[in-house]
Amino acid sequence: MEGTEVRKLAELEDDHWWYRERRHLLAKAITGLVPGRAIDIGAAGGGNTRVLRDHGWQAVALEYGADGAEVAHGRGLATLRGDATRLPLADASLDLVVAFDLLEHLHDDDAAVAEVRRVLKPTGTYLVAVPADPKLWSSHDEAVDHVRRYTREGLLDLLDRGGFEVRDVRSWNVLLRPVVAMRRRTSSGSDLEDLHPVVNLGLRTIITAERYLPVGSLPGVSLLVRAQPRS
Repeated sequence: MEGTEVRKLAELEDDHWWYRERRHLLAKAITGLVPGRAIDIGAAGGGNTRVLRDHGWQAVALEYGADGAEVAHGRGLATLRGDATRLPLADASLDLVVAFDLLEHLHDDDAAVAEVRRVLKPTGTYLVAVPADPKLWSSHDEAVDHVRRYTREGLLDLLDRGGFEVRDVRSWNVLLRPVVAMRRRTSSGSDLEDLHPVVNLGLRTIITAERYLPVGSLPGVSLLVRAQPRS
């Protein structure tokens, strides 16, 4: 992702409905895990890293680009610059790896998954979020430097090849999928934009309602996975 998009994200993420809900999903996913050493790969503004830190994890934000690393560091987060396909970390040194909206940016996503397998402890947890469904490909994906969108089967195959056992997989942003599909057929550029407070509140209300509905098996805009190294 280009530096301008990273900085735009950092300015938006505290209040934007999408990022707020994604932080909620991360907090829910780590509930019950014993805090330890964690890395947030592709941390951008560091919103997810802060969630980990606030829940007791020794969390580090990892960013490939200088802009993202500078933003995360400026927010008081422990920060590393590095390549997701060549992590600057020791084997079996981490309890948790978070990679939210990262893999779709990488040409060699197999290498990135293999690196996570290398640095995770055998009892560690891998949390993944990716954009779903190639049919939703649009100018937004091009603007934020996506290489692909994933099918559920494609993501599960990727993790299986990388030596992971999937514990949970579900769709997210299901209720708003028709709206997203319609908007992206006619829009241009990135969806990262400041919204009118009333619009932001309305979208936040819808996405919050999704927490309480059994829609995780239906098509959505994103996929969420919790996996562990296969023994």
